[in-house]
Amino acid sequence: MRRSYKNNKDIEIPMTNLLWQKPGVAVDANIQTFLAGDDVILDREFFLHDIAASTAHAEGLQHIGILSADELAALKRELALLGDDFRSGAFVLDERYEDCHSAIEARLTERLGDAGRKIHTGRSRNDQILVATRLWLKEKLARVAQLSREVAKVALDRAAAERAQPLPGYTHIQRAVVSSAGMWWAGWAEAFIDNAVRAADTRRLIDCNPLGTAAGYGVNLPLDREHTTRALDFARMQVSPIYAQLSRGKFELAALEALGGATLDLRRIAWDLSLFTTGEFAFVALPAQYTTGSSIMPNKRNPDVIELMRATHASVAAARTEIEQLLSLPSGYHRDLQASKGAIFHGFGRGLAALELLPALLSNLDWRDDNIRAAIDSGMYATDVAVEAAVAGVPFREAYKAAAAAADTAGQGRTPEGSLAARVSPGAAADLRLEELQARWTALSP
Repeated sequence: MRRSYKNNKDIEIPMTNLLWQKPGVAVDANIQTFLAGDDVILDREFFLHDIAASTAHAEGLQHIGILSADELAALKRELALLGDDFRSGAFVLDERYEDCHSAIEARLTERLGDAGRKIHTGRSRNDQILVATRLWLKEKLARVAQLSREVAKVALDRAAAERAQPLPGYTHIQRAVVSSAGMWWAGWAEAFIDNAVRAADTRRLIDCNPLGTAAGYGVNLPLDREHTTRALDFARMQVSPIYAQLSRGKFELAALEALGGATLDLRRIAWDLSLFTTGEFAFVALPAQYTTGSSIMPNKRNPDVIELMRATHASVAAARTEIEQLLSLPSGYHRDLQASKGAIFHGFGRGLAALELLPALLSNLDWRDDNIRAAIDSGMYATDVAVEAAVAGVPFREAYKAAAAAADTAGQGRTPEGSLAARVSPGAAADLRLEELQARWTALSP
């Protein structure tokens, strides 16, 4: 039975036979369009992973006698050709298909007949999408870790080179103490080292093979799950079919949380740069390529790149919230989980696009030393005065009150360099401990 569905251009496109269709059961076109949703578009992102998993599954079927050696060879050949055609654009995953799984089976059946019809033996679309998205998430988390390492490296290098560059330290967006560019960079270095660790740890958490769990209850076949685990480069098998279904959404949520750690720090660094590039601060000059103009005000150079970086975390947080709301479900598979694909696609799409730009942006920032020094006022030395008095034996609370009363003159005879040199607590300006951060960075998995 074939139904016609309209694409966005109102062109009638016949849909291929539905995998689950049964003789004598009518399929309503409007209902099927609703059920399919954006699957065929989103599945383009997972298509090559589904092909890889189908190849491994076919090998496993041959191991247990479901496929002959010749059938396996033909299936592997056609799956490889399908991947090539997809990459080149010769094959388009479009509205003819319900989803990527249907497209693969339809192509194999068209080219190979019964061998194509055998590919789904012992497999459900439930474990098919689980394994495809699992492979995709592993790939994306590896990229989050790599970009976090790159950001941390830029920050470490600049912290070492600019450890003596003064920079006002703020609390409540009010001038607080003398700080340094070295401290600022070291903070971001450590943050993104942690982000790399978290992404790698999350990748290890989800690095388990769900293929072969079928619809969540296993099958009456001795599937070679050890083989598919090795073939798809998973660290281990996800043993329980029920947990395989329970992990859908849970693992996507964990991956988004790891991405969100990086985009949360991205948002805050973008906020700093948004402030530092204003005329009121003017601490940082952005290269022209990171700014845009106004459509009406000829004098404007707008920091649109860092503003959209700042907005990126909202997309990741929204994706996380969407999946959290989907997961109010009992055990087993539920069609609600289909919506998780769009959430991870959009969350990782926005998040990685912004993180890709960050290393080069940070490498090309220029400090404006004159403006920075002009922003360091006398009161920013008051904490130094209070601590020095406490070291001399004055109870700190008394020293605090005296320094507060004389804050306007606290900077007399003092320099930013002197304040920074005296900040000897571990991690502070005079003792950044960059060698410790460098060691942690070096220990990160490549």
